[in-house]
Amino acid sequence: METNYKCHFCGSCNGQACKSELPGMGGVRDNENFILNVSDWEKVRREYSEKIDEFLDQPVEFRIPHIAIAPITGAIENIGFADERNYYAEIVAASKNVGIGLCIGDGYPDEKLKFGIEAIRGVESTAAVFIKPYENHRIIERIGWSSEIASIIGIDIDSYNILTMRNMVNLEKKSAEQLMEIQDFVHDKLGLPFAIKGIFTEDDIKLVEQVQPDIAYISNHGGRIDTRTGSTAEFLAHHADELKPNCHSVWVDGGIRSPLDIATAHALGADRVLIGRPFVTALCRGGESALCGKVLELALIQYAR
Repeated sequence: METNYKCHFCGSCNGQACKSELPGMGGVRDNENFILNVSDWEKVRREYSEKIDEFLDQPVEFRIPHIAIAPITGAIENIGFADERNYYAEIVAASKNVGIGLCIGDGYPDEKLKFGIEAIRGVESTAAVFIKPYENHRIIERIGWSSEIASIIGIDIDSYNILTMRNMVNLEKKSAEQLMEIQDFVHDKLGLPFAIKGIFTEDDIKLVEQVQPDIAYISNHGGRIDTRTGSTAEFLAHHADELKPNCHSVWVDGGIRSPLDIATAHALGADRVLIGRPFVTALCRGGESALCGKVLELALIQYAR
């Protein structure tokens, strides 16, 4: 099938070549936060070197990487896939076959979420499902669509401010009360964990304190959200200890490019690391075998100092 991929397939995926390419693989403000997401893992390693060394000194069984593919939608406009349904089928099947955690995301139009659900059903598995911050009655409708394949339900709280969806749908900045309503539904009706994705500001920390979700997922949408300047690496390093008393698990994504980045995230308090662009672009370049190679490169080899 003919493709016109929007990734530049750089030797180092650091945000320099795709500045402000939206739709596409870039981010906002000349990729400011995308670039920081990548570069700041080295910065926090220097700042927290003792903590990183302590983690790396642990026996292998205590530093096994826990990774998943980050939820990425918009295959045609953002990635350059020729067919939306085929993208979800391919990325889910490849991720399942190489043994990394599965996540699917929401989008506009509704077929994006439905294609993700169909793909998870096709591999007879379950996934973390991240839903955009629509009005609560529409979120509950989407949870209903996802209920058979969901292992976790999350709300993508920061995506009310994503440039590629502005003026397309009515997305909201969620209050603690609105999120608790969804969390109660997820817990009581489905018995599943509830996640808040897009934790990246002081206000978000307060939201986690109020809601007490099962999972607090640190993310700035790969630098694609109009938010404060900064990286997910520095936010994890500076705030994981504040988040942990108010949730069961901390997740993080953004700029993770090496086994040492993954080790750094775990050392600084992340229970799961999610990876987006490197896995998607590997799939584009070489299919499932290339994605498998990228997983091996990033997570299944011995951590190196």
